[in-house]
Amino acid sequence: MRKLGMIGGMSWVSTHRYYERINRQIQRDVDPRASAPLLIESLDFAQIYQLDTSEDWQRGAKVLIDSAKRLANAGAEQLIICANSMHKVYREVQAEVDVPILHIAECVGERMAADGVKQAALIGSRNVMTEGFYRRRLVAHGVDLLPPEMGDADELNRIIYEELMVGKARKDSERTLKSMFSRLENDGAKAIVLANTELELLVDVNANVLPIYDCMRIHADAAAKWIIGG
Repeated sequence: MRKLGMIGGMSWVSTHRYYERINRQIQRDVDPRASAPLLIESLDFAQIYQLDTSEDWQRGAKVLIDSAKRLANAGAEQLIICANSMHKVYREVQAEVDVPILHIAECVGERMAADGVKQAALIGSRNVMTEGFYRRRLVAHGVDLLPPEMGDADELNRIIYEELMVGKARKDSERTLKSMFSRLENDGAKAIVLANTELELLVDVNANVLPIYDCMRIHADAAAKWIIGG
């Protein structure tokens, strides 16, 4: 099996979910006693919390670049960034390391294209929902995305940063997500792209009004497949 480097720590919750998902896939597909050869750097989330200005994002990019270099120097043959929002600086990080970085939106776009999904709603933190760095990659795979509602983006940002990233999952937030998904279905969405690694704490991915594309699961499964050699 090949060695994967994980840049984690956008929150420990998402790092834990990636670790568990990848190892369960390895256990299933390789051997019940097998575990994934992983190098994990869990960053201090407080350093990259709610980046806003261009200077903030430059600082955030440097944190990820330094982490990527350490993992590559330690022997990682491929890297993943365990956060949707931090893929905003994907190009900057990839330019500074020789090992490939598996892009989360590319994995999701490929899965949706294979399933024939043409119309979807993108759900996540504000920058993922409203900026082009993530949306463009899904559109390139033939997925037409509903325009983001700024009220939804603001409310999701609050839920993600104030609740989920500190390990809290509130019932009223769960109801908010259900109502949001029903409205998006009425607006024409045929699927939901769950582009935040903590939102599964509130969303039942396997039983919802619309098919849910959980980006963390898809990304982790692609990473596990690469580890095995697929």
